[in-house]
Amino acid sequence: MNLQVQPPRTASKQGATTGNARRYIISFAALLLVLGGYYWWSHRAPPPRRPNLSAPVRVTNAVQRNMAVVEHTIGTVVANSTVQVTARVLGQLTQSHFKEGQLVKKGDLLFTIDPRPYQAALESALATQASTKSAADRNARLATENAISAQANETAQAAYLQAKANADTARLNLEFTQIRSPIDGKTGPILLQPGNLVSVNGVTQPLVAITQVQPIKVSMALPQSDLPRIQARAQQGGLLASVDLHNVEGAPISAPVDFISNAVSNSAGTIELRATLPNTNMALVPGQLVDVTIQLADIKNATVVPRAAVNNGPQSQFVYVVAAENTVEMHPVKVLFDDGKNMAIESDVAPGQTVIIDGALRALPGGRVRVVRGNPGERGAAGPGGARAGKGGKGRGARAAAAE
Repeated sequence: MNLQVQPPRTASKQGATTGNARRYIISFAALLLVLGGYYWWSHRAPPPRRPNLSAPVRVTNAVQRNMAVVEHTIGTVVANSTVQVTARVLGQLTQSHFKEGQLVKKGDLLFTIDPRPYQAALESALATQASTKSAADRNARLATENAISAQANETAQAAYLQAKANADTARLNLEFTQIRSPIDGKTGPILLQPGNLVSVNGVTQPLVAITQVQPIKVSMALPQSDLPRIQARAQQGGLLASVDLHNVEGAPISAPVDFISNAVSNSAGTIELRATLPNTNMALVPGQLVDVTIQLADIKNATVVPRAAVNNGPQSQFVYVVAAENTVEMHPVKVLFDDGKNMAIESDVAPGQTVIIDGALRALPGGRVRVVRGNPGERGAAGPGGARAGKGGKGRGARAAAAE
C-alpha cells in the first residue's frame, strides 16, 4: 500500500512570504545605494585648482623726453615798502581824510593837525623878517657911505638872515600840519583818532601804516645744493618763478626772479630768491604763503619712468623690467631728478621697455609675472584678456587665470 505524504499547506505559504520580503529588502538597499551615490556625486567638492605662481603686477613703458628740473617751495609775499606815518609837529589831530584800507597815492592828504598856532608863528616870523630886512638894507647903504662901521652892517645882515631862517622854519611847520602819504600803497587801521593830541617829544605814536602792494614781491628759499643750477640759469637768461594761488579763476602767475641773495643762511642752509609781481588784481597780500615752482634746468632726452617704478635696494636704487616670456629683470638706476610724479634715470633701461609700477614686492629677479589692469592686490583684478574673476573663482576669467 503506497502512502503519499504531502507537506502541510501552511509551511509552503510561509516560505513564499519570506522570499518576497528578502527581495524587497534587497531592492530597497539598492535604491538607497543609488540615491546615496547620486547625492555624493552632486555634492562633491570641486577639485583643487592648481595655484598660479606668477605674481600679478601693473606695468608701463619707459619713455624718452626732455624733463624740466624744477623746485617746489613755499613763498612768502613781501611788500616793497611799509611806512609808519607819524606827525612832525605838536598839535591836536583835527581830521582824517581817508578810509581805513583805502588805496592812496603819494602826496595824498591823510591827516590835518590844528594849523592856527603855526599860522600865527609864521606871520610873526614874516613880520620879524620884514623888519630885519629893512634894517639890513638901510645899514648896507650907510656902509657904502662909510656912515656906520662894518661890524654894525654885518650884525644887521646876520639878523636878517636869522629872521629869514625862522620864517622858513615856521612855514615848514605850517606845512607839516597837513600829513600826506609818502608812498603809493594801501592804508591800515587808523592808530590815533582825530581829537587826540599828537606828541613829537619822546616816543611818537604812529598814525597809520601804509604798505605798498602794487607791485609786490614773493620771497622764497631754495637749498644751497641748487646754487650751481641757480647761478647757471641766471647767466643763461634768468629764472622764472610760477606762483600758484590755488584760486578757481586763473592759472598760476609767472614772474622773473630779480633778486638772488648774496649769502647762504647759516641756520637753514638755504639761499633767498625774490620775484616781483604786478598784483593788479590785489590777490597777493603781505605775509601770505603761496606755492612757488622754479625751473632750474632741463635734462635733454632723459629716460623717464613713473616714480612708483623706482625701488630702494641695499646697494642702490633699481627698477624691475618685464622681459621675454614675462620674466623679471632687475636693473640698477641712478636718479637724476624726481619731480614727485616721474623720475629721470640713468640706467641701461631703454625707452620703450616695460617696467613694473605696482606689485614689485611680489616679483623676484628671474621669476615670472602676470600683467594685470587695476590694483594687483584687489580681488577680481582684470587679467590681460580683460575678464574679471568673480567671488569664489567662478566665471570664465577665473578659469582662464587658473589655467595659466
